[in-house]
Amino acid sequence: MTDSHAMTAHPFELSHLEELEAEAVFVMREVAAELKRPVLLFSGGKDSVVLLRLAEKAFRPAGFPFPIMHIDTGHNFPEVLEFRDRRVAELGERLIVASVQESIDRGRVIDETGPRASRNRLQTTTLLDAIEEHGFDACFGGARRDEEKARAKERFFSFRDEFGQWDPRNQRPELWHVYNGRVREGEHIRAFPISNWTELDVWQYIAREGLELPSMYFAHKREVVERDGMLLATGPHLPAVDDEAPFVATVRYRTVGDMSCTGAVVSSASTLEEVIAEVSATRVTERGATRADDKFSEAAMEDRKKEGYF
Repeated sequence: MTDSHAMTAHPFELSHLEELEAEAVFVMREVAAELKRPVLLFSGGKDSVVLLRLAEKAFRPAGFPFPIMHIDTGHNFPEVLEFRDRRVAELGERLIVASVQESIDRGRVIDETGPRASRNRLQTTTLLDAIEEHGFDACFGGARRDEEKARAKERFFSFRDEFGQWDPRNQRPELWHVYNGRVREGEHIRAFPISNWTELDVWQYIAREGLELPSMYFAHKREVVERDGMLLATGPHLPAVDDEAPFVATVRYRTVGDMSCTGAVVSSASTLEEVIAEVSATRVTERGATRADDKFSEAAMEDRKKEGYF
């Protein structure tokens, strides 16, 4: 069923976007009701923009019953940081920024070196330290099951032990939308309200709700290099390798993250309608197409998630 079906459906029949929205709002309210100190993880990307909208639907006109937290690698896209600060200010909510650079300065992690160095994996320590520092017992994330096979194994309420680790073989049953949020001191829940959404659902919802996104999601000209089959933006965080020759291309991003491992795709899609048409025709998920950190091995994402990654 498409969302346009809502125009002709029975007045008590929900469109597929309305069903997904209702499910996600229910999950967010369950977390707020069952856990003491939730936090919403916000990357500035399209999925976490949708989470903010769902939180508005779940809790307005009151304020959110949790703060918003961004794990800043220090290598984020400037467009995303500008959007993050402006969007949170518009909402009037509290933003916590946990810094990977501070983790490096305190000796908690060691900055990688070399032409393929990335701070993406270092985020795990910064994230777990921030969870412990603030005493969070639940973290909302914008992960979806269609993104990547490890994320397909996550439950709506995914348990993490006192070390922030995840065991995909030991998860709690979720029958008839009954969720178990019981945790002991030091443990927490990762909550994924949009688990059942697809990338196309996200874009259709953004169009329906008229949500703003960072400009890099739409076609623009950018200087890039081609590395390992991906187009990476040039800049101080991306040292040249061998005889790589930078060139200007018309690209857009399907996901946002650390600049050193997030690739662009060649695209002329400059409007929401054009992006939706493009996503409708693609057969590769956004992570499969644009994230170098998922290409290290077949189990790269699952290995990171077991350690406490998003």
